Amino acid sequence: MKTLCKDLTEEYDALDDMVSILDHDEWMKPTPFFGWTLKEEISHLAYFDRAARISISSKDLFEAHMNEMLKHASTYDEIFDYANSEGMAMDDQDLLAWWRRERHDLIIAYVALEPSQKLSWYGPPMSARSSATARLMETWAHGQDIADALSIKRKGTPRLKHIVHLGFSTFAWSFINRNLPVPEKNAALILEGPTGEIWTYGETESENTVRGSAFDFCLVVTQRRHVNDTALIVEGDAATNWMNIAQAFAGPPEDPPSPGLRVIR
Repeated sequence: MKTLCKDLTEEYDALDDMVSILDHDEWMKPTPFFGWTLKEEISHLAYFDRAARISISSKDLFEAHMNEMLKHASTYDEIFDYANSEGMAMDDQDLLAWWRRERHDLIIAYVALEPSQKLSWYGPPMSARSSATARLMETWAHGQDIADALSIKRKGTPRLKHIVHLGFSTFAWSFINRNLPVPEKNAALILEGPTGEIWTYGETESENTVRGSAFDFCLVVTQRRHVNDTALIVEGDAATNWMNIAQAFAGPPEDPPSPGLRVIR
């Protein structure tokens, strides 16, 4: 867990560097993610970082946390509005301080766990490793929303490998979540990492492959870009269908942005 937690810390810090210098008007700037403001994006991360920490501390406490949330919200939109409301009621700098405290305490809690230890979550329990990877993925994805709003072109880092692994492992989930038949075999990945290394997953001789940069793949599986707005080369029906519905995160089916909608010119 120590290596994963180091990478998660670095992902938090990279996003912190982007937002810590902003003034109030910039905090309230809308992002391409359903019009959420930058402040809502950080409020969301802080709330669910705390939820992850609660899930480590006690199954009963997490159940109480979830029940309290469901008293105020039933649909996913209502849940997200409720989760964001706590941070949105804070001063910008108070929100930043809250997020820093939550993620600091979460990292400490993660480091003490065995990777396979099961933790409660809103759906099925997940391993500590999966929980930490999900937090890294979500931090990176919402960081992309903020980067897009600020017209910042981010560079890839080796931390993307965690998101690539998560994206590959949620191949079947992307179909199941939409009540679609799952292809017999997972599509293969042949991706170039940020320093030129090649990351491969699956049977690379498969007729269904996704080739290109790991950064582009992560943009697609987190639904921050439509596959047509990347340089990915997708071969085979199963791979093509996957890249049009890929969803590396939990929750009901979400559609990727339309082609051209989230392209920084």
